[in-house]
Amino acid sequence: MNLNKLKGTGVALVTPFHKDGSIDFKSFRKIIERCIDGKVEYLVPLGTTGEAATLTENEKRAIVDFVLEINEKRIPVVLGLGGNNTQEILNTMEEFDFDGIDAVLSVSPYYNRPSQRGIIQHYKMIGNACPVPLILYNVPSRTGSNMDADTTLQLANEVKNIIGIKEASGNLEKAMKIIKNKPKDFLVISGDDVISLPMIACGADGVISVISNAYPKDFSEMIRIALDGNFEKSRKLHYKLLEIMHAIFIDGNPSGVKGLMTAMGICSEHVRLPLTAVNRSAINKFEVMVGR
Repeated sequence: MNLNKLKGTGVALVTPFHKDGSIDFKSFRKIIERCIDGKVEYLVPLGTTGEAATLTENEKRAIVDFVLEINEKRIPVVLGLGGNNTQEILNTMEEFDFDGIDAVLSVSPYYNRPSQRGIIQHYKMIGNACPVPLILYNVPSRTGSNMDADTTLQLANEVKNIIGIKEASGNLEKAMKIIKNKPKDFLVISGDDVISLPMIACGADGVISVISNAYPKDFSEMIRIALDGNFEKSRKLHYKLLEIMHAIFIDGNPSGVKGLMTAMGICSEHVRLPLTAVNRSAINKFEVMVGR
């Protein structure tokens, strides 16, 4: 695929729920359309922000089908598909219909705490089996293991189908090492909204974002302007959103961003256990922040 299509802002889509825990497809349509109208570059369903860990297989398929239906191929769709059982991922890939899916975002194995050698072998297996391009995802705060920069670079050089990494370690020095030494056609994508601007200044290609569920237009414009090299203008948008970018993670993700979106009238605050929704006082604070 043309990698330029994945430069800019991808939205780690929330999955909106009704109070009874069922998927709120009416609000989901609103979120998808709002993101596309806000000119984000691509959509990422079934990630951590989408609460994929608590969705059934039937719900996951229904969500993918819905996103593809509403999107109508207007922008690329990157599917969240990962886990800590390599063979299970391979089985899922073999059975899954990837029609309309442009790439896969696959989180580094969690809980097992594999060695770097194990991470490399895991990604080689699924990278070579995946029918669409694969993006690595390093998020040690969730997985309990951290992909070394050398691990990322080895995979980037040895597996042709691996086209990039969502780097969410929060470590700028690591990101710079990857950017400096990566192959030319390998994407480095920020996994942290707050440090996306400095990562782009170092040479990153964009972000897979949480805040863009709520502010797709402002955030994606900030990223595009930064990628064009206009950091003075980009900084203004960055600092405009900085306080709220911090605020949405106080009670965890996606509880925080859903609380914000409730304050904005976009969807409800409901999440699935073991996550809990933000309380009313937090929503009141968000309402003040957004001027409602």
